[in-house]
Amino acid sequence: MASPEILATEEAAVEAAPKKADGEDSKATDKGAGFTGTYRLLVRGKNINENTLLATDYLNHFNEIIMLLEMVPSMTDCFEDCQEWQPKSYADHFRDSCFSDAELAILAYENAPANYRQAFDATVDQMNRLIADSLPRIKALIDAGEEGPLQLGVEGVTRKLQSFVDVASSIINGNMDTLDQTQIDKVMND
Repeated sequence: MASPEILATEEAAVEAAPKKADGEDSKATDKGAGFTGTYRLLVRGKNINENTLLATDYLNHFNEIIMLLEMVPSMTDCFEDCQEWQPKSYADHFRDSCFSDAELAILAYENAPANYRQAFDATVDQMNRLIADSLPRIKALIDAGEEGPLQLGVEGVTRKLQSFVDVASSIINGNMDTLDQTQIDKVMND
């Protein structure tokens, strides 16, 4: 549930929004539409980027799996923890976190400028896909019992994941607002 301060600000923005010819609010029916400027004011001084309305805290979810994977070559029992890791939506991450402005982070994300949000969501999708595709291959390397190939395999996956985390961080911080196939290919081929 949104705080009274956030709800009051949204309601004021809806009231100020232009009306359609039939008198219906033009912005009120589109969830998240029309509040970008309002949220840019609300996130000032918070750990949420004022321009993109995204928070780097979400990347901790991916840093966790990177850290777990890095432990696998020396402690293969850690692979069970890797298998338990699940993709998590931006909103779910903040609902489950101790982030002090979790509610605001969720609402700001819903109102993030489309260019940043689309690039960010595409990057997250790529990370989730890479993890899902890599875990069976890592399991096969563990089962083969050869340390060298396991180490190299895990390093390749974590390097790619870290590159995607870096791209996501650039998007969050407003340094990049697109993710094209060339960039995806570059990360995947590194």
